[in-house]
Amino acid sequence: VQLVESGGESVQAGGSLRLSCVASGYTYLSYCMAWFRQAPGKEREGVAAQRDAATYYADSVKGRFSISRDIADHTLYLQMSNLKPEDTALYYCASRVGMCGPNWSKLRFDSRGPGTQVTVS
Repeated sequence: VQLVESGGESVQAGGSLRLSCVASGYTYLSYCMAWFRQAPGKEREGVAAQRDAATYYADSVKGRFSISRDIADHTLYLQMSNLKPEDTALYYCASRVGMCGPNWSKLRFDSRGPGTQVTVS
């Protein structure tokens, strides 16, 4: 199982970015896929998760971020808009077998990518 993120960069507040995460090595559809972020000195935060038609978002990003999945390309996306300086962090995708559920951010994820840096100023 391999996950590789891309799309992170430095942007101004109010801007938009789309992060991508390419997954390989397993049956993509049967996994809960999620985005996490971690800023220096802060705990990991679950940003968004998706499995089938169910999506979940952290309160801090609701209405601004959108998670989606391209099944054919085995790619997970995170569309981010109206970015704020507090969104600055290393963003990484992660996967786990099975459903996500409302407590998804507290679950153990089996795999994660190295991450892509998002900086908002």
